[in-house]
Amino acid sequence: MAIERIGTNERSSKIVKHNGIVYLSGQVGDGESIAEQTHDCLGRVDAALALAGSSREHILQATVWLSDMSYFADFNTIWNEWVPTGHAPARACGEAKLAREILKVEVIVTAALAD
Repeated sequence: MAIERIGTNERSSKIVKHNGIVYLSGQVGDGESIAEQTHDCLGRVDAALALAGSSREHILQATVWLSDMSYFADFNTIWNEWVPTGHAPARACGEAKLAREILKVEVIVTAALAD
């Protein structure tokens, strides 16, 4: 089965599609606060999923990296409103030093293609 890559450069692809599965690169968001960055980040996830032919209802797994676990409750409040009822993916969340000091959250998603 063919592998389709979207937004590819020498280092990575923004989206990879294979065998009915969509793999997104890590998404981050703009803003000063964890709330601003989370809303922007999840908006970018939505946009990438739409470009790939999927949606948040089709997310299979999400990995969330927070630069500080003190953001966990605030992130979850926004996440819980964003995830469609009955469509919660398998999810892991941990603390990590992110690529730029200003970043507070990064979300990595694997989803099924929409029917």
